[in-house]
Amino acid sequence: MATRRGFLQSAIALALFGGSGLSGLAFARAGRYAMPADARAKADLTRHVDVFIGTGGHGHTFPGATLPFGMVQLSPDTYNAVWDACSGYHESDGSIMGFSHTHLSGTGIGDMLDFLLVPRTGEVRLQPGSPDAPATGYRSRYDHADEAASPGYYRVLLKDTGIHAELTATARAGLHRYHFPKGRPGHLLLDLCHGFQDNPSTPTRVSDAQLRIVDERTVIGGRRVHQWAKGRYIFFAMRLSRPFAQVQLYSDDRPLAEDARQVDGTQLKAALHLPDADAAPLLVKVGISAVSAENALANLDAELPDFDFVRVHAEAVAAWEKALARVRIEADDDAQRRIFYTGLYHTLLAPTLFSDVDGRHRGMDLQVHTLPEGSRNYSTYSLWDTYRALHPLLTLMQPERVPDLMQGLVRGAAECPDGVGIWPLQGVETGTMIGYHSAVALAEAHAKGFDGIDYAAAWPLYRKRAMDDDFHGLSYYRRLGYIPSDQVDEAASRTLEYAYDDWACAHLARAAGAEDDYRALLARSRNYRNLFNQDSGFIRPKLEDGSWATPFDPRALGHMERWHDFTESNAWQATFLNQHDLYGYMELFGGRDGFVRKLDELFSTSSELPAGAPPDIDGMVGQYAHGNEPSHHVAYLYAYAGQPWKTQAMVRRLLREQYRDARDGLSGNEDCGQMSAWYVLSALGFYPVDPVSGNYVIGSPLFRSAELDVGGGRVLRVVTSRNGAQNVYVQRVHWNGKPYTRSWLRHADLAAGGTLEFVMGPEPNQDFGSRLEDRPPSFA
Repeated sequence: MATRRGFLQSAIALALFGGSGLSGLAFARAGRYAMPADARAKADLTRHVDVFIGTGGHGHTFPGATLPFGMVQLSPDTYNAVWDACSGYHESDGSIMGFSHTHLSGTGIGDMLDFLLVPRTGEVRLQPGSPDAPATGYRSRYDHADEAASPGYYRVLLKDTGIHAELTATARAGLHRYHFPKGRPGHLLLDLCHGFQDNPSTPTRVSDAQLRIVDERTVIGGRRVHQWAKGRYIFFAMRLSRPFAQVQLYSDDRPLAEDARQVDGTQLKAALHLPDADAAPLLVKVGISAVSAENALANLDAELPDFDFVRVHAEAVAAWEKALARVRIEADDDAQRRIFYTGLYHTLLAPTLFSDVDGRHRGMDLQVHTLPEGSRNYSTYSLWDTYRALHPLLTLMQPERVPDLMQGLVRGAAECPDGVGIWPLQGVETGTMIGYHSAVALAEAHAKGFDGIDYAAAWPLYRKRAMDDDFHGLSYYRRLGYIPSDQVDEAASRTLEYAYDDWACAHLARAAGAEDDYRALLARSRNYRNLFNQDSGFIRPKLEDGSWATPFDPRALGHMERWHDFTESNAWQATFLNQHDLYGYMELFGGRDGFVRKLDELFSTSSELPAGAPPDIDGMVGQYAHGNEPSHHVAYLYAYAGQPWKTQAMVRRLLREQYRDARDGLSGNEDCGQMSAWYVLSALGFYPVDPVSGNYVIGSPLFRSAELDVGGGRVLRVVTSRNGAQNVYVQRVHWNGKPYTRSWLRHADLAAGGTLEFVMGPEPNQDFGSRLEDRPPSFA
């Protein structure tokens, strides 16, 4: 019996070398054939990526074709109206609606799914039908056995129509290849109504859309969507490899006159009829733009001048090979190798490119702007998640991309009527989650010495948010030193995260020479103290009159039904949110020993949660929740208390238990690369507890060796000896051949390249990293 991986490898080989003569059952059985040696050579690292990891459970990832940080994510949509369909795809669904061109990777809120293309035979059906009854609409059933994917490629057999579909992509365009069954005319349905829906009964909110038939092979158009990113613009240009015989346009599912060649409205569709669909594979290329349909066509012509599927796929593989080759590991465990490279793949999906080949883009004011030559604009900044590990990872492994990523945040903060970035998506500030952690990403970039970012222009924008804006409780925060839980929802978490943003803004102030603001923000970053309850040893919600909110249960999300006191967490998790002032924080627990006792209790107490706890609180170890981002730095806090061996043991446990080589192998949402970034950095042996500090805390490296291309011809090597499943404890460390006793590392040293050597063992070395002078700096 053919394995899924063998089947996948054969599909890759067929796509690379033009094995398109197979169709139907013959193609479905292609897994019996060995992958040619030259195909394996071209898929050196991509063959270790399983793009289906995270498509089950609550991972919310998509398996389709895209490039590193690509603007197009061409992927199948299995559903668009439930939480686990946030990416448009879930492995538990048994039918495919069609293939759309934009998808979010691992988010907890859905949007996108623009420009659904549905290859069909038989009568035209204008509605998708329900997942329970796919035959009632244009859906088609499929089996996972007839599905394969790898970076830059996806293919599936649509069982109800016998159509074999293949997908690949460039940065701004998608390329489809469809093999229709013999003896049956076909058509393509282009559905501009399709997108993410709040629920099955509420259609995607489209305020205006346009369709234009340019000629017998070319269709252009666009729409404005008001879902999560309210009011975003997106346009397309589509061209077929051969003419369609007839086109039928629809508005509100009513057919227009047969000779109609354009239509404006809100609910638009087009059916392109191909009576000779079976004569040869049909190729369809689609470019997108947020500027205009004309710009989408220019993107298409620039990136896809022909219909050479094999070449485009080979170039996609080459792009992914280059990106993944920034890290090369030596591992004895194939599953861990797959988890690592799949994780690395997921860290390279967002932020996404959001500017056209001519430098024009849709800004955060929803106006069209032109970039300086050589610059790129980006979107999809899941900052509440990604400031923690993804952006630090990119500073090491994609340093050349950081200036554009950060300058985009500065530019967007100046343009956006809502102010500085929280969760920007396609020219719209969604305002999702709490804090304003674009400040953290910028402060980190400055601390690590990145040029090409206008920090001077950034500071007045962030000062306004920190010092003036009446925004989500900030006026209470400035006046009382905390946000009262009887006045603002999620007030306890907001207080703590504003304190960390104060820490970041203090560094931006110092960079701008604003010393008075620096000192004020530095002092204010200790506002977390105002919610620490000495009697219970927990962060607790407080009321406007200064009293503690009651009743209090550290497992509860809030003290009343009106709203939560904490954001996707409870008091257990929020008590360890402090990332920047660990030694000051320990004093509140009575010192180091009290702090360690509380950390031990966090990991050892019952994992029971109250009824109604959100599914984001997942991946439980005690009350530590690895499936949600607020917990991600917590295992590394033992190092600050002089007990790094406890960090080493817990990190290795989390690496082994919280990530699996399976479709449901992630605990919690992937969240635009953050879940995977934790794994990638932790597997290498270090993690940024406080990204603004520019430092990393040492954990427990997972592999025999790793070689990182950190840019500019510099290489960082991480080498371990005596490593293994039981040998999780660091015995000794050498940096460039010299003994190294600290439990932390400077970014500047790692980015300069060198060799970091670990000797591992089965028992803790309680001397390593335990002395006061060897512990990580904090509030410094």
